[in-house]
Amino acid sequence: MRYEFWLGWRYLFAKRRERFISLIAALSIGGVALGVAALLIVLAVMSGFDSDIKEKLVGTNAHLIVDTPEGIGESDDVIRRLSSLDHVVGVAPFISGQAILRLPDRAYGVLVRGMDLKREVRVNRLGEYLVVGKLPQNDDEVVIGSELAAFAELKPGSPLSVISPADGKDRPFTVSGIFRSGMYEYDATLIGITLDRAQEMYYLGDRVTGIGIRLDQLERADAVKRVTQGLLGSAFTVRTWMELNQTLFDALKLEKIVMFVILTLIILVASANIVSTLIMMVIEKTRDIGILKAIGSTDASVRALFTWEGLLIGSLGTALGAALAFTIIWALDTYQFVKLPSTIYYLDHLPVRIVWADWWKTIAAALAITLVSTIYPARQAARLTPVDALRYE
Repeated sequence: MRYEFWLGWRYLFAKRRERFISLIAALSIGGVALGVAALLIVLAVMSGFDSDIKEKLVGTNAHLIVDTPEGIGESDDVIRRLSSLDHVVGVAPFISGQAILRLPDRAYGVLVRGMDLKREVRVNRLGEYLVVGKLPQNDDEVVIGSELAAFAELKPGSPLSVISPADGKDRPFTVSGIFRSGMYEYDATLIGITLDRAQEMYYLGDRVTGIGIRLDQLERADAVKRVTQGLLGSAFTVRTWMELNQTLFDALKLEKIVMFVILTLIILVASANIVSTLIMMVIEKTRDIGILKAIGSTDASVRALFTWEGLLIGSLGTALGAALAFTIIWALDTYQFVKLPSTIYYLDHLPVRIVWADWWKTIAAALAITLVSTIYPARQAARLTPVDALRYE
């Protein structure tokens, strides 16, 4: 062990005449710990939101959507060509349109999805989200979201009427099942019917609105999109799940960057305490510095001594902050005691997810800020000469 590190450790934890310096050192460690913990917790929450929303979106939607402005005719041929592509595990046609749900005392706007039930289960997880009942088995049945069911006081077997904007006619349905995806927007507005009934409601004939594609790996969406676009030509539009929700994910990414910058300021404030601590320690240890230089220590050694001491403060604060953050994140993930209003947010609880790359970046940033904060006091200590240091001793 280099003696500079050993002396730095001794100076930091040894009993000293000036208790105030010990208090400032403790506050410096606490400040770094608080800043690191706050930053890691916020980044975990932001990553949790990102991950949960991504999972909900791809759970109720396909990874790739193929459509045309006028709809897709002869969809079976297109489906056969798409199914032959590498990494494609499911292909299903769908119809998407607006409608009005007519209740006894009110009307409610809904999003209608016409589904080919045999193929739909290969493209999304709507069937897994069922909490009661089943998916529509015939043209007179409909599956609805849990929030919509609660709002309209509906349950499996309940009758309801849907008005199509294509002709304004009332069409009776029976609720076959209720699903809960965890996203309020879908749970409150989405209703699913059979593909044939949707084609009849919107006068589409044998055409469909689009075709959904599910991949074996979500990350391959962009690569498969390029291959799909080349296969189908410019008459078709191919969009990934990210492109369909680009605004949402751009906002989350920007918020994450902004929070990183803002909360890093807490660590910067703590680094000012480190500067104060080291300056006062240099004053207190002036005699020791003089003796070290008198027996042959170089300027570089003295500078390393106080640099090590500052890094010890930063390292202890960072380690304590990381431990505190991990404990809080574990508690949030295990007990989910922070609830969110699902009518405002996409989720009903505060999600957290540890991204280790964020942790290493935060730890590196904290240590870098600590290192920079040691430059001035360490340089001042190195400038002391033995004569000046020992003159009044």
